[in-house]
Amino acid sequence: MGWIRKFRGKTTVIKLGGSLMANPDAMQHTLLDIIFMETVGMRPVVVHGGGPSINKAMEAAAIEPVWIQGRRVTDAKTLKIVENTLAYELNEQLTSEIERLGGRAMNLNFRTTNVLFGEKLLLEEPGSEPLDLGFVGHVTQVDRQTIEKLTYTEQIPVIPSMCIDSLGQKYNVNGDTAAMAVAEALGAEKLIFISDVNGVRRDKVDPTSVIHSLTAQEARQLIQDGIIAGGMIPKVEACLSTLDRGVGKVHIIDGQVRHSLLLEIYTTAGVGTEIIKDRQSSAIRIGAT
Repeated sequence: MGWIRKFRGKTTVIKLGGSLMANPDAMQHTLLDIIFMETVGMRPVVVHGGGPSINKAMEAAAIEPVWIQGRRVTDAKTLKIVENTLAYELNEQLTSEIERLGGRAMNLNFRTTNVLFGEKLLLEEPGSEPLDLGFVGHVTQVDRQTIEKLTYTEQIPVIPSMCIDSLGQKYNVNGDTAAMAVAEALGAEKLIFISDVNGVRRDKVDPTSVIHSLTAQEARQLIQDGIIAGGMIPKVEACLSTLDRGVGKVHIIDGQVRHSLLLEIYTTAGVGTEIIKDRQSSAIRIGAT
C-alpha cells in the first residue's frame, strides 16, 4: 500500500524488448502488470521494439539482416519492413491486447499520431569516418503534450521505436535510446527495461548473482573491473546517461518472471537491478550492494 501511494500520479516509461514480445505468455502477464499500474494511479508509457518479428519478416522477404555496433543497417526495403512490422502490426497488436485485457490504450504511430521526431544517425568510429547505417535515426524531440494528455485521461500510450524528420523521412531507432528520450522528455520517475535478462549480474552466466541495487559510481566501477561486460555495457551506460538527465531510477528486469514488473516496483527487495544516482537520493533496497 505504501509503494502504491508513493508512486500514484508518477510517470513510468516501460521499454518492452523484442525478445519478450516473442513470448506470448510473458507478454500477457507483463501487460496485465501495466494495466494494474494504471489502475492504481500510476501513469505508464510503453515504448517497444520488435527485433525477432522484424527478422522473421526479413527472412520471408529473403533479405539478410546486417548489424553494426548492435544496430540494424536499414536500407529502403528494410525500412518498409520495419515500418509495417514494428509501427503498425506490433504496435496495433499491443494496443488491442491491452484493451482485450481490460485496459485502455492508444497506439501512437505514423497512421495515428506520431510523437517521436528526429534525424539521421551517423555512428562515430574512432580513427575513421562516421558510419552510415542507412535509414537509422535518433530522437531529438518528443511530443510530450500528446503523451501526457493520454495519461491524464487514464490511457496507456504505446509508442514504436521509429521517428520522422522535418522532411517526412522515417527512421528506424534503437528501442533503448527511444525509451530514454521519452523518459527524459516526460521527466519520468522510472525507466524500466524489460527483456529476457534479470539484471546486472556479478557472474553473467549465473542468474542468482544479480545485483539488486547499484549507484552510478558503483556501476562505472563494475564496468572498469570487467564485471559488467559485453552487451550489458551499452545498456548500463544508457541507464547512467538517463539518470544524468533527470529520470529518478532505471531498472533492468526479466519479463519472463511472472509479475516481475509489479515485484520490482511495489516491493522493497525487487527482482532485477535498480540503478540510482546515489544512496542519499533513494531508500536502500534489500540485498543492495
